[in-house]
Amino acid sequence: MLNGLLASLSQVAKTHDTGGVEFWHQPDRAGWLYKQGDVISTWRRRWFVLKDGRLFWFMNENVTPESKTRGVIDLRNCLSVASAIEKTNKEGSFEITCDGETKFFIADDEDIKDQWLSAIGNCIVRASFAISDHVSYY
Repeated sequence: MLNGLLASLSQVAKTHDTGGVEFWHQPDRAGWLYKQGDVISTWRRRWFVLKDGRLFWFMNENVTPESKTRGVIDLRNCLSVASAIEKTNKEGSFEITCDGETKFFIADDEDIKDQWLSAIGNCIVRASFAISDHVSYY
């Protein structure tokens, strides 16, 4: 328990690789979602920004160049995004699987969930096409 608490506290000051993305300017999608904590599995409401193949989250919607990210997922490393109602027993929930790790989210309703699934899914597909364009077959 103590190790988990120390690990979560270490996340507070952690800087996340934004990849030079101007997350504060003209996002592909933005809005409130609940995210399940990585260490303590409580659900917390966060402001999410999808931009240039990365999903960022913040404490509030007032995102500026000085805003500190609470986390970021590089969707180029993700395999899938799917509904997760059967896993979480929560309406509006979905999951993103990246690098062997699954993160869970909840949208306020099914329509908003479907919009996020579509937007994130499109990022994953674009990334897979970009990778396949650079692969040579002999």
